[in-house]
Amino acid sequence: MNDKQLQQLVEEISNSFFHKPFCHQAVFNPRLRSTGGRYLLQSHNIELNRVYYEEHGLTELEGIIKHELCHYHLHLEGKGYKHRDRDFKSLLKEVGAPRHCTPLILKENKAYKYVYTCTSCTQVFKRKRSMNISRYVCGKCGGKIKEI
Repeated sequence: MNDKQLQQLVEEISNSFFHKPFCHQAVFNPRLRSTGGRYLLQSHNIELNRVYYEEHGLTELEGIIKHELCHYHLHLEGKGYKHRDRDFKSLLKEVGAPRHCTPLILKENKAYKYVYTCTSCTQVFKRKRSMNISRYVCGKCGGKIKEI
C-alpha cells in the first residue's frame, strides 16, 4: 500500500464512520517506532506506522486510522480530543476504534540480546548491551557473573 492508497482509505473511513470529510493528508512515516499512528495538532495531518500494516494486516490499520480520526474530528470541533477526555472515549466506542494498538511481534523478539547469571546464587540478568563481567559482581550476593 502506498501513500495515495492510504489517503483514499482514510477518506473512505472518515466518510463512512464519522460522516465527515477528511480534508488533510495521511501518510506512512518510517520514523514511527513505538506507536501505530499520530495526529499532528499543527498541520492536522495523520502519520501512520507501516510496520503495523505489514505485521497485523488491514484490519489493524483500519483500527489505528479510526483512532487517529477520533483525535482529528474532535480537535477540529473544539471538543476533548485527548485520551483522558470523555468525548474521546465515547467517540471511540461509537465508531469501534481501539484504545491501544496490538504490540509489534518484531519488537518483542529484540528485547534482550545478552543473558548473564550469577555463579553462586543463579540470579539471571538480561541485558540489551554487553557488559564487562570482570568489572561487575552480582548485586544480590556478590558472586561472580558469567554469560550464558
